This record gives sequence, structure tokens and C-alpha cells, in this order.
Amino acid sequence: MSAELVFEEITEMSIEDANDLTQLLVDVVADGASIGFLPPLDPHVARVYWSDVLADNVVVWVARLDGVVVGSIQLHLATKQNAQHRAEIAKLMVHPTQQRKGMGRTLMAIAEKRAREENRTLLVLDTREKDPSNLLYQSIGYTEAGRIPFYAESPGKKFDASVFYYKILENR
Repeated sequence: MSAELVFEEITEMSIEDANDLTQLLVDVVADGASIGFLPPLDPHVARVYWSDVLADNVVVWVARLDGVVVGSIQLHLATKQNAQHRAEIAKLMVHPTQQRKGMGRTLMAIAEKRAREENRTLLVLDTREKDPSNLLYQSIGYTEAGRIPFYAESPGKKFDASVFYYKILENR
């Protein structure tokens, strides 16, 4: 019997989704992801984060495997008057047991499709230098804009550079 993988937008945070997303965030941070938190991540801190994430300008999708959230991505739509052509990709997360199976690539494609629907023509994102995510972003057409040293703290009070990427979208 094969597992069912479903991708869907979250418009309201159910208790089950909050629980799954909290666990996903704790697990990916424990695995070394640089997404704004340091290990060990207290589940309460993760839960508080998810309680405030949904907003008019933030679109969240999840990937569910047999009903359990194992991946997520956010699209932050810029709201400033001179920035309504752009959006930011944030918090791409894939559970460590599900990585390298195309889920991150699919979540990125979903976010890009929505950005086009919202008439956004510029996407930006950042990731820690040397993280595997750099390879994903480069492979799907993101261009490095630059690096900022000492941008993100890692365990042990180590500070790493972050790489900033952009992608110009054509509205199809």
C-alpha cells in the first residue's frame, strides 16, 4: 500500500495542524535547519510561532503524508505601496525523513504559482551558506544576489553567512 501525499493551503490553524507544524519545526531545527530558531527548540516556543503565522499577507501550505504534516512553506506578500510586485519565500521545511524526495521542489513550485496568481514578479529568499537548500534554489532558477557574513547564529554561538537569492517570475 502506497502512502498518500497531499499538498494544501492552510487558511485556518486547526489544533491538529498546530500540533503537526510544531513537531515539524522542532524536528527540522533539531536536524540543523537554519530557519530562525536554535536547537534544542522548546515545543512551546514553536507552538507560539505557529499561533501567530497566519495573516492576510502570509500564505501557508503544508505537505501531508497519510494525514500528517511533513512539509511546509510560506509566501509572504509584500504590502508596501512600492513593493506589491514582490514576495518572500519563507520557512521551507521538509521533515528529515522525507528530504531528497522532491517535496521541497513541489512546495516551491506551489508557492511560485501562487505568487504569479498574485501578480508578483519578484521572489526573494535567504538561506544559510553551505546548507543543502542552496542547491535546491539554484537548481530551480534562483540567482544569488549576495552574502552577508555573520547573519545567522548557529549552535555554539557560531555565526554563519546567509545567501540571498531572487527569481524574476514571468506571469504565465
